[in-house]
Amino acid sequence: MAGDLPRSPNVFHPTKPSAVGSRNSLAQDGRQQNDEFERVIQEESEKVLKEVETKLPPEVLKELDVMGGLKQKLYNYYNQNYQNMFNRYVVTTEDEMVKKIRGFIDKEENKALARYTPKEISEMLDQIGGADKFNTGEVEKSIVNMYGHLQGHVQRGLNDLENETNALLRQKTDVGAFIRGENAYSIIKCSFKDNAFKPKVVSDVKLSINILESELISPIIQYQASVEYIIKDQISKTISEFIDREIEVLQDQLVDEGKEELTDSELMFERIKKVTDFTDDDKEDENSRRYAFMAKNLVEKIEGLRAEIPRDEFDPQNIRENIKRIVDDENIRNRGFNTAVNNLTSILDTSKMGYQFIENMKNARELRIKEYEDADPARLPDERYQITLKFYDNDQLEKLRKNYDDQVDEFRKEVLHVWDVVEVVYQGKKSRGKINDFDDLSKKVAGNIKKQIKEVSGDPTYEEQEKNWNEIMRLRVEDTDVERLNQTYIYEKELLKKMLRKAREKVALTFGYENPKMRVVTDQRIDFLEREVEEFDYIINPYHVQPGLVLDVDITSIKRKKYTLNSMANVMNEFLNGVSKGFADAAFASFKRRRSTVRDDINQTFSDSGSSASAVSSESADRLKSLNDGQDAPKGKADVTPSKSSRKKVNLDELSEI
Repeated sequence: MAGDLPRSPNVFHPTKPSAVGSRNSLAQDGRQQNDEFERVIQEESEKVLKEVETKLPPEVLKELDVMGGLKQKLYNYYNQNYQNMFNRYVVTTEDEMVKKIRGFIDKEENKALARYTPKEISEMLDQIGGADKFNTGEVEKSIVNMYGHLQGHVQRGLNDLENETNALLRQKTDVGAFIRGENAYSIIKCSFKDNAFKPKVVSDVKLSINILESELISPIIQYQASVEYIIKDQISKTISEFIDREIEVLQDQLVDEGKEELTDSELMFERIKKVTDFTDDDKEDENSRRYAFMAKNLVEKIEGLRAEIPRDEFDPQNIRENIKRIVDDENIRNRGFNTAVNNLTSILDTSKMGYQFIENMKNARELRIKEYEDADPARLPDERYQITLKFYDNDQLEKLRKNYDDQVDEFRKEVLHVWDVVEVVYQGKKSRGKINDFDDLSKKVAGNIKKQIKEVSGDPTYEEQEKNWNEIMRLRVEDTDVERLNQTYIYEKELLKKMLRKAREKVALTFGYENPKMRVVTDQRIDFLEREVEEFDYIINPYHVQPGLVLDVDITSIKRKKYTLNSMANVMNEFLNGVSKGFADAAFASFKRRRSTVRDDINQTFSDSGSSASAVSSESADRLKSLNDGQDAPKGKADVTPSKSSRKKVNLDELSEI
């Protein structure tokens, strides 16, 4: 067999040609190797001696035996090193060549053997279709993608190492060590606080991330979205792609003509102008450009059609049912959310962040993951986490904001009620006729102030002046329209917290060291309201959330250990890289290659399929642009004036009465 064939002997000898360690090679073919060495070494030695004679002063040359010992030493030095390098190079080259020739001979011999032998992939492809039919472009793209992913993993690993190193050097844990800088824009809220049960040794961390719809790699659509909305959304994306292609052609023409390229603002207006080439607002005319992708009668069939059809109305032969089946087969409705769920759970598994509880509310587009099933914080370990992943659209955020407004109003009522109760108790416990506080002293001397000071100066008394300051918080600046639509409630929540603290101080002043039932009940109520207000302040303000994917993470970790914190930081960064495209500046995102650097053979194809593909890609756009040619321009004008919002105007000055 071919594997048993004798091979050339591997001989070690200093002088035999082509032997391992030999100074001679079969490739010399009778050349006088020693003479060649002699000529090269002699020339180099003469050069060095000439350089020495030129550079050294005459008094030094007299003391040196230039033509005797120095020349001989140089000659021997060059001779030895040169021959060693040259011999090793020649022998190594020849040895590699022999190996390749030997492998080639073995391969050719194996082909002639009467048994099955696997052939090379290139030879099989050549026998199937020929060299002019095989396109290596897709294979090369796959290789580029593999190397790109590898480089991305290496880069993220280096970033993680850098972040952990910085955290060790800082000797503390902060937001910068938790989320990397390139993903910091997605953070809505990140808060570190001491745990309520073990404040000295355990920390609670809340991290909320908002990934906008435009930043999602795989767009998420609500389960209740209609088939009509999904199809129109896909048509809109296709129109945008056609417009981008037209803009690229326009930019290339300007470059070919030697003109300046369009600026970012000019590109935006050019895109807007080209919208009318592909669609219009005429919903009644079936020949309208808006029905070029899908006919008007088909659009009417699917009006109001949602994810589920009642059983008594379902008919597999109807047009709308078949259109719905085609859309469902593409899995556009569930693709985005399922991708996000798979991404998060796979990262948790590979990061050894196990979880015992998971609830995937697919129709609600919500995912809940907890490390432990138990919900009582008093019974849970000190190292734990829970994650909530939810997709919000604009309607959901409107409801959440209304609920947030109502909750703030309810807290205001309860805190005011406690304030009034404490004030009544405080006034009732005062000693009659004694000066207990500044108010008593002010009332006692008010008459004298009016007679002795105010009547002489003519100024109004303190009681006659309007009082706007509540002595708890400074006067609030009036909100603008932007602030009314994007409430922060920072002033209101801080006011409520300070009112509760003031009420507790007044209770302590009223009862002193006594603890009657009245004081116990009042303190219990103040404690309850403080906990509730603190928890409410800890959650996300829906006014700060934009439509998209919201990832809410609650982590409890031991301060000195921080195992869960470090592990969850890696999970969050990997999840953001897998789900979000990230923030991109339009000025940089619009950059493309110049025409001078674009090559026709960049796809590495042997046939003319590239030119035909580009022609096919623009065929649909040309057909859309030529639609309705010769007819009148679209009549009427589109009303793009924003309608007045019917939302209830939020009154932010309710607490100004305090």
